[in-house]
Amino acid sequence: MVVYKFPGDLDSGNAPISDSLLGKLRHDILTGVFKPGQKLTEQELCKRYDISRTPVREALRQLEADGLIEMILNRGAFVVGMSDQDYRDLFELRKICEIQAVKWAIARITDEQMDALEETFEFMEFYTLRNDIDKMLTINSGFHQVIYEAADNRQLQKLLASYQNICKYKNAEAIYDDDYLQQVLEEHRGIFKAFVDRDVKAGAQAMERHMNRTKERRCGSV
Repeated sequence: MVVYKFPGDLDSGNAPISDSLLGKLRHDILTGVFKPGQKLTEQELCKRYDISRTPVREALRQLEADGLIEMILNRGAFVVGMSDQDYRDLFELRKICEIQAVKWAIARITDEQMDALEETFEFMEFYTLRNDIDKMLTINSGFHQVIYEAADNRQLQKLLASYQNICKYKNAEAIYDDDYLQQVLEEHRGIFKAFVDRDVKAGAQAMERHMNRTKERRCGSV
């Protein structure tokens, strides 16, 4: 059996302070540190994360745009969080965007981006053979990132980054069968082959299969 854990937020790492804080707040909301209905005050958040009010306000605005908190006039910010239905709906929205990204990416991908996609897939094969789930998940995110960039649409890329950063928290500690990594690799193999063949229809179908299976693994078959 393997324990499935996602890497950090796509907007973490060497991101600006406001983005780093956003990742921490998103993590704490989606992992239950902050409960639905709980009030978040700027003063308490500044103290908790040892940060000034400006990045806190920026992060709260983005969390409201993500639907994770609600700003109520004259009352403040309250945690909304994500229900099971919210997650199921979000996976469906992500699927639609991932399919469109593949269609555009196959048509628009540059030679340099194609080389990056091939290299990334080869790393996925390597880490699957080593059964290194942490590295595999990081490379998995990188594979999708190459597709997003090749799609050459900033609005879609921003949406998908947001969806990934939320979806990854659903059953983040789930345990899967020993062939889990091989299943994921084969799903990505179908996507990669469509790029090699420059087959937009096959790419859309392969991505739809991958996203359907991803949703089933994370949300169940309902």
